[in-house]
Amino acid sequence: MFEVSVRAGFSGAHRLKGYRGKCENIHGHNWDVEVFIGAETLDKQGISLDFRLLRRKLKGILAALDHRDLNKIAFFKKDNPSAENIAKYIYLKLKKPVSSKGAFLRRVSVWETKDSRATYFE
Repeated sequence: MFEVSVRAGFSGAHRLKGYRGKCENIHGHNWDVEVFIGAETLDKQGISLDFRLLRRKLKGILAALDHRDLNKIAFFKKDNPSAENIAKYIYLKLKKPVSSKGAFLRRVSVWETKDSRATYFE
């Protein structure tokens, strides 16, 4: 089994509905995101999934989150835009575009701070 990953980031604001404490107020983060792709086989060049393709797909998803109030995005109207739910959102958006030729999305990790990370996988 092979695994590759890429990292990218975005800046966004959010507030946690129903939370007691500072995070119930609107505030922002510089989020870091890492996605992990698995593959059992490699292509003729010895590649599971081209880093450039993976990075391009990830950056396209993050562009919709960048410099936005995450609470106003339809996906987060029902569920809080927590780090856990942001990881799930990115996973669901990225799953199909990277699942090809034996490669598949393994997990998505989102760092809210340099010391706090949430990961989503199926």
